[in-house]
Amino acid sequence: QVQLLESGGELVQPGGSLRLSCATSGVRFSLYTMGWYRQAPGKQRELVARITSSGSTDYADSVKGRFTISIDAAKNTMYLQMSSLKPEDTGAYYCNANAKFGQGDYWGQGTQVTVSS
Repeated sequence: QVQLLESGGELVQPGGSLRLSCATSGVRFSLYTMGWYRQAPGKQRELVARITSSGSTDYADSVKGRFTISIDAAKNTMYLQMSSLKPEDTGAYYCNANAKFGQGDYWGQGTQVTVSS
């Protein structure tokens, strides 16, 4: 059974940095595209970054050059390193695991990031 648990969200000042973690169980990274999504109040959930099973990465234009997605397979954990944070980065950040061949799509419970002075 796939389980995803996000952590690392907190209140941070504009210009600051945070690292989010997504601890996984039941996920073989070679069979999944992993991603980070966020949802701001009153807005739809949007893709922030994703990494394919082959290691290719893709970022929303709004975070390119500021955020980095990575996986530590030995720790069964995905990360999102965020820097130069802006108030518009505020939202609930969700971890997603999408299995190849339509074998499943899984979400974590989310972690809150608030960028404010």
